[in-house]
Amino acid sequence: MRIVAGDFGGRRLKAVPGMATRPTTDKVKEALFNIIGPYFDGGRSLDLFAGSGGLSIEAVSRGIEQAVLIDRQYAAIKTIKDNVAVTKAPDRFEIIKRDANKAVKELSDRGDQFDLVFFDPPYAQQKIVDQMGVLRELNLLTATARVVCETDQNAQLPDEIAGFDLIERRDYGITELTIYAVGSEVA
Repeated sequence: MRIVAGDFGGRRLKAVPGMATRPTTDKVKEALFNIIGPYFDGGRSLDLFAGSGGLSIEAVSRGIEQAVLIDRQYAAIKTIKDNVAVTKAPDRFEIIKRDANKAVKELSDRGDQFDLVFFDPPYAQQKIVDQMGVLRELNLLTATARVVCETDQNAQLPDEIAGFDLIERRDYGITELTIYAVGSEVA
């Protein structure tokens, strides 16, 4: 696993030990950023199930100003810290060990907003549609925010979600990427 492009391109990243997480492959990561970027001019990203932190590190490497990475597993948090250290830019990352649902409430209380959100939850625990609604209700998304969902093909995320517009859906083997934009429709 590596950082594909940008300021930190080519640097190696660690995977979380064990079978509790599955890192996004370099092929899927490159395809994803070709769709949503491939480069950014600032902004903030949120990764609610950060795992190894690879998606957020890639986003910062490509121009996102600051990334907030959340995971509840100790092994994941340790791996994220190790991977962020590889960037030599730790001030551009905030790492929070917490359950995603509790974390979004705290982020809302702080007044945070995000331009890019990554959802890559454990496949057996996907509640992405509900969680997207919560992000919108808590005003955590900017008016131009993009939400990237990485799931297996069984997730079958809907084309229509109140308050969001489907931008793109692509399959990469067992992995499916579904990308939404904040819509003009009121939730």
